[in-house]
Amino acid sequence: MNLPLAASSGEGQSSPRPWVLPSRALTFYYGCPEMPRLSHYFLPRVLLAEKRILYLDGANHISPLLIARFARERGLEPSAFNTLIRVSRAFTCFQLTELIRRVPKILETFAADVLIVTSLPDLFFDEDVREPEARASLELALEGLGKLAALPLSIAVFSDATSFKTSRRDFLHRLWKQANEVVKVEARLGDKLSFTCEKAAPLLAI
Repeated sequence: MNLPLAASSGEGQSSPRPWVLPSRALTFYYGCPEMPRLSHYFLPRVLLAEKRILYLDGANHISPLLIARFARERGLEPSAFNTLIRVSRAFTCFQLTELIRRVPKILETFAADVLIVTSLPDLFFDEDVREPEARASLELALEGLGKLAALPLSIAVFSDATSFKTSRRDFLHRLWKQANEVVKVEARLGDKLSFTCEKAAPLLAI
């Protein structure tokens, strides 16, 4: 799939502006296997406003080359964007949970305006991790996100959880329920994406 794709609204439903993150909200984006890569297309608007992004990469998909391309397309040196992003990678659900719980400490030295998390709850579907342990870890991660929601911070979670066949489907619903805003992103014919707002909060965009 070649990105970025043109965006279209879901028929008969309100839809948020594509590539715009609400401020001071936990927003959950899901529904398309390309979600980790799509997260990159929310970055330029934030970075051009010289806001800082903390990116917790559970999908191991962050692309410095793509971010550098965004900068050059706007007549900037890649360093103009790179200095505004801090990336931490997680390869297990336990590592992702620990990173989320560590965010308040990270914010003491890197005053981020936006927190992006990828592969939540996807990493918690790993069958090598027993379900009780995965569920307990997820609850700690959601608890951590709940505490962060009280901060002046925009939180965006990007997931391709619907691509998985798993008995842990309720993990997805737990995150859906906790989020202030939920956006389902689906591929359409003609290289288009639909952004359907399934749950909305009356909050400003950044």
